[in-house]
Amino acid sequence: MTTTSDTKARGGARVRVQRFGTFLSGMVMPNIPAFIAWGLITSLFIATGWLPNGILGGGGNVAEIGWIGAQTQLVQPEDGAPFTAYVGLVGPMLTYLLPLLIASTGGRMVYGARGAVVGTIATMGVIVGASIPMFIGAMIMGPLGAYLIKQLDKLWAGKIKPGFEMLVDNFSAGILGFLLAIAGFFGIAPVIQGVSAALEAGVNWLTNLGLLPLVSILVEPGKVLFLNNAINHGVFTPLGAIQVQESGKSILFLIEANPGPGLGILLAFSIFGVGLAKASAPGAAIIQFFGGIHEIYFPYVLSKPLTILAAIAGGATGVAVNVLFQSGLRTAASPGSIFAVLAATAQDSYVGVILSVIAAAAVSFLITAIILRASRKRDLEKEDAGDLSAAIAKTTANKGKESSVLGTLTTEGVPARDAEAVAEETSLLTDTRPIRNIVFACDAGMGSSAMGASVLRNKIKKAGIDGVTVVNKAIANLEDDVDLVITQRELTPRAQERTPSAEHVSVDNFMNSPRYDEVVEKLKTQGGAE
Repeated sequence: MTTTSDTKARGGARVRVQRFGTFLSGMVMPNIPAFIAWGLITSLFIATGWLPNGILGGGGNVAEIGWIGAQTQLVQPEDGAPFTAYVGLVGPMLTYLLPLLIASTGGRMVYGARGAVVGTIATMGVIVGASIPMFIGAMIMGPLGAYLIKQLDKLWAGKIKPGFEMLVDNFSAGILGFLLAIAGFFGIAPVIQGVSAALEAGVNWLTNLGLLPLVSILVEPGKVLFLNNAINHGVFTPLGAIQVQESGKSILFLIEANPGPGLGILLAFSIFGVGLAKASAPGAAIIQFFGGIHEIYFPYVLSKPLTILAAIAGGATGVAVNVLFQSGLRTAASPGSIFAVLAATAQDSYVGVILSVIAAAAVSFLITAIILRASRKRDLEKEDAGDLSAAIAKTTANKGKESSVLGTLTTEGVPARDAEAVAEETSLLTDTRPIRNIVFACDAGMGSSAMGASVLRNKIKKAGIDGVTVVNKAIANLEDDVDLVITQRELTPRAQERTPSAEHVSVDNFMNSPRYDEVVEKLKTQGGAE
């Protein structure tokens, strides 16, 4: 009895952490393009960049360059007279743009545009009240400001005299934002700065002692259990941004994003695996390494739990190589594709970063190969040969939702009618209204929904149907102005709350759903009717 209770408690705690990580990633991932833009500007225009530019990168002497009109500041060198320098793009984007985008996104997730405004105002207080980039502050103040204005609106909902609604709405949000900005400046910013300093000191301590590779003991198992978002977006990205400001690069961006460990595991399964695992591993390796979808190798690890040692050893090896070469990235590499990693690599770090990927892949390959060879005879004797399908189901349970990428593993080689028979998908295509706007929605609105939208868009194009738009969005960003919303089954109720007037289709697999053909047929029918 006690054991069962403890197991449930652990599972509940894991789910709560997963939800927390999903919320954090929901604030950060939509803004990854801004991180990439900032990383490119940093890589090109700072003093140690590919194309040093004192105006765009900042720090250039106004008296020497002579460009008029740009923002400037007085700089006091340690060993010289003060001079007027250009502010540039790098510093303001890191200090203001990125945290405010995160705060706005977090506020919008909680309470729409109104929450985004109040959350952004509140975040400005912690930004100005600290001397470091306030990513953690933005992740706190953005949702907090939105939550408080939401509760405040509920307090006097339906009690305002007609004609005074706009006055009350505007002043209540403005006054609350004003109070939160002051509270953030004096109360929250110093606390967050202290926490960030402690975390940075811990990272530096591990680095100085050569123990940073041991972080992989937590990171790699966390990835398989989908607990990595809380660590990656909550700790590594903020601390990495601080290190970039100080030294122009950070190793922290590559601890979780290194595609080497997953590549090595999948290559080993491609050669030494058996059954479905061996047949599907080569395609999975391409998606993982070039596409950056790391979740596709998790079922292989779960089918052979000992291979988590290969992932840990590979990850630790990659970190050790980067520590040895003092290499790092300019910005976060998301998704963890080799292309994204190389694009974010600092100018002096290509050798170290490339070797870290190769070394991580080699180590994880060797250890996985040994494990698979040791159990190969038993696996061949077993009818399920490692039970990859069960591992895929377990991975889906760990993630807490269906995955289109994992769905490609189970449907590979399965006849279409068999896949349709087991799909148990739900279609609500009963409305007679014409469909002009179709939205694929998922938690982040980027990965799986983007692939699903691409699949349906191609089907519509091949059918010769015009005048229908297909896009992908995060559920938090859905508005009730679309005709059809397609989601994974677990997310349909949330989508229906956001878009009650739209038609909804639930699928189990974004990449291979028979419901897409039904949608195309309806579009053909409505085209004929018109």
